[in-house]
Amino acid sequence: MRRFRSVILLIVGDAIAIVAPFFVARLLRPSYDIDPAPIFGMIQLMLYLLIGGHAGAFAVAARTDAVQAIRRSWYALAIALAVLLMAVFYLKKGEDFSRVTLAASSLGAFVAVALARAMLVPRLAALVGGDPFSAALIRDGDAPIPAGSFSTVLYAGDDLDPERHDPLMYDRLAAALMAMDRVVVTCPPERRLAWARALRGANIQGELAMPELTMLRPLGLGPDRAAPSVIVAVGPLSLSDRVVKRGFDLALAIPALIFLAPLMTLIALWVMLDSPGPVLFKQIRIGRANRMFRIYKFRSMRVGDAAGHRSTARDDDRITLSGRFIRRTSLDELPQLLNVVGGSMSIVGPRPHALGSRAADKLYWEVDSRYWDRHAAKPGLTGLAQIRGFRGATMVEDDLRNRLESDLEYCASWSIWRDVKIIVLTVRVLLHRNAF
Repeated sequence: MRRFRSVILLIVGDAIAIVAPFFVARLLRPSYDIDPAPIFGMIQLMLYLLIGGHAGAFAVAARTDAVQAIRRSWYALAIALAVLLMAVFYLKKGEDFSRVTLAASSLGAFVAVALARAMLVPRLAALVGGDPFSAALIRDGDAPIPAGSFSTVLYAGDDLDPERHDPLMYDRLAAALMAMDRVVVTCPPERRLAWARALRGANIQGELAMPELTMLRPLGLGPDRAAPSVIVAVGPLSLSDRVVKRGFDLALAIPALIFLAPLMTLIALWVMLDSPGPVLFKQIRIGRANRMFRIYKFRSMRVGDAAGHRSTARDDDRITLSGRFIRRTSLDELPQLLNVVGGSMSIVGPRPHALGSRAADKLYWEVDSRYWDRHAAKPGLTGLAQIRGFRGATMVEDDLRNRLESDLEYCASWSIWRDVKIIVLTVRVLLHRNAF
């Protein structure tokens, strides 16, 4: 019942969000005796519910993850709108509708659906009186119990033996799993084939625990069913996501370069007059896909460290007068806008590190083997680690681990909205006690 109530709650929320903008449009245009906008909204809702059911807009993933919920609802709503507009066009009913009203109402529906789902999905459990998702664990023999939260645990004995092709046994299994959303079986390796056969007919998501794969952290199975393979790595962004992120970067970086050109010119003159040497400091760093690239910064030291073996200290005697100011205010990073425009960096992403960077006299990848995983995304001018205060010298191993955890979290849960939030919150940490 909780599962049923959670679906109904989403449907009601979507229905109000989709139809309300069209009725609001009707109230704002009272001169029409019969305004077709509400009728358009009602038909769009019916199409949305039909398409959304097939597109997974009410599936478990859409009821547990707000981002997935919004993405799937927008997909269904876009198709419903396209189908309805095509019908209006072919039926030659376009003159009956106000284009401004339909455009404003449709845009309002997209915004309202996103807001409704963003508010409902995180609160579903509280609204329906408990967790609407149930998982069962079947333990066969002395197999280790996997980590995770399970609603019920079943111990397989003679009455629950998949190698006994007994209709009564399958009936007992079905009855036990009837209220479950998924079932996980932990069993000896030689029993996995029998359990796989039993689960295929159970009309439920069945999983086999394979603790030997823990170190591989698999993401799924390859698409070739004839030759199964385990997927252990995948890019954090799809092609469409990369296009959106790249467009976002250029939309910010190009105007920023133009707007900040006078300031960057003044900084360049100060650096040049303050000490001998080039205006820009160039260093090889590790970028996306572990490819090396050349990063640009305003030079802030008298002596450069090309590999970055020596971390900058608070009273570092290599720092110039101008360098101390631009480092403390993060102005030395401005030339990296050129890296963003060139495509080697992004506005938001894991900060790129020098090849010789160390924490507690260990190279970063010697501290944590997951270090290379962070390079699945483009390095950024700012990132999740930076707004959480993890910046500056890495004196102990935890200084790196804290940044690494944030970087991996960013790669695993990227969204354009999170990039916007990180950019806004970066303003708070431009002046930071660890910026020296």
